Amino acid sequence: MRIAHLALAVLALSACGPEGEARQAAGANPPVETGPPNAPDQKPAFPGQTRAPELKAGVAYQVETVATGLDHPWSLAFLPDGAKLVTERAGRLRVLGADGKLSPAVAGLPAVFAEGQGGLLDVALDPDYAKNGLVYWTYAEPREGGNGTTAARGKLVLGAQPRLENVQVIWRQMPTIDSALHFGGRLAFARDGSLFITTGERAIPEGRAQAQHLDAALGKVIHVRPDGSIPADNPYVGNPQAKPEIWSMGHRNLQGATINPWTGQLWTVEHGAKGGDEINIPKAGKDYGWPTITYGEDYSGKPIGEGITQHAGMEQPVYYWDPVIAPSGLTFYNAGLFPAWKGSLLVGGLRGYLVRLTVKDDKVVGEERLLSELGFRIRDVRVGPDGAVYVVTDEDDGRVLRISPKT
Repeated sequence: MRIAHLALAVLALSACGPEGEARQAAGANPPVETGPPNAPDQKPAFPGQTRAPELKAGVAYQVETVATGLDHPWSLAFLPDGAKLVTERAGRLRVLGADGKLSPAVAGLPAVFAEGQGGLLDVALDPDYAKNGLVYWTYAEPREGGNGTTAARGKLVLGAQPRLENVQVIWRQMPTIDSALHFGGRLAFARDGSLFITTGERAIPEGRAQAQHLDAALGKVIHVRPDGSIPADNPYVGNPQAKPEIWSMGHRNLQGATINPWTGQLWTVEHGAKGGDEINIPKAGKDYGWPTITYGEDYSGKPIGEGITQHAGMEQPVYYWDPVIAPSGLTFYNAGLFPAWKGSLLVGGLRGYLVRLTVKDDKVVGEERLLSELGFRIRDVRVGPDGAVYVVTDEDDGRVLRISPKT
């Protein structure tokens, strides 16, 4: 694999270990976030819900460039032969070979609405990819009267001109909205092979209100089978007033989704209000509050919902950031290359860093920020088959970066 070192070397050496863990347990470590909050009058619902203590892992790492020249890459998936799939928001899917070379755009993709935050979004391999060759992706789909988040799948045929065959749309977000914002679009396969799809509420008032409506797929976590059919145990199956694909509701713009490898639970990260980015563990049939309740304030300065942070029947986030990190991309570290990171939750930050969260009993007990020296907008984060951490950077000259132990 052709890998070049970044001009700016990154070395993270931090003293934590048992002594640091003890200090954190005693509440002695200051929070990693020291800036003023966006919503200073708001208080967390429980201790540790925001501004967790800084908890470094004592890891030295290096950052290498695997690929450059990508146009705002959004997601990454690993092929069995060492190659990778990379989406570009402009509407191109590329194969990044094990030798570091980028293929031409994969042929066969449907039309993409590539304006604002719209474009080609996530990509994931079928759990049985080795046998069926199926690839899944999400995208902003152009439609009459507007656009919407859509999920599709097709068989990947590799070669000098890679292509997708037998392309099939498996799910469409309805209703159609005329907006270039808040598409959500992450994919996560559950242990049973079913598929979670995250959405946004499209930002404009018409869509925002529908995050609380069960007859609309805006601001929801969606749960379907790989062919788009509805699992019989979905929470709203049989409710004529609800879309049966809905898993959870009351979300703003879900930008990351992953399955906890130890519990099998879905975890999400949500690009929230100004001072209200959230981590949630969405449960079937639960309401996560948007826009009725939220931490933070509206980017426009206008009031949000009822102007409160708690309400009966609405769930609290596991964790939130105030001020925001602009999260995008989420994964658990469950590999051996970084033993000190095992069990950590990794969150991409468009504000220019990668966040590593220490999680205990489904609570965030420590936070560490990495890659801040580079200043890149981190759009996605994945753990590779080699145990290294890979990120894609949301830039005109976007990169795929590989993070490994310092040698």
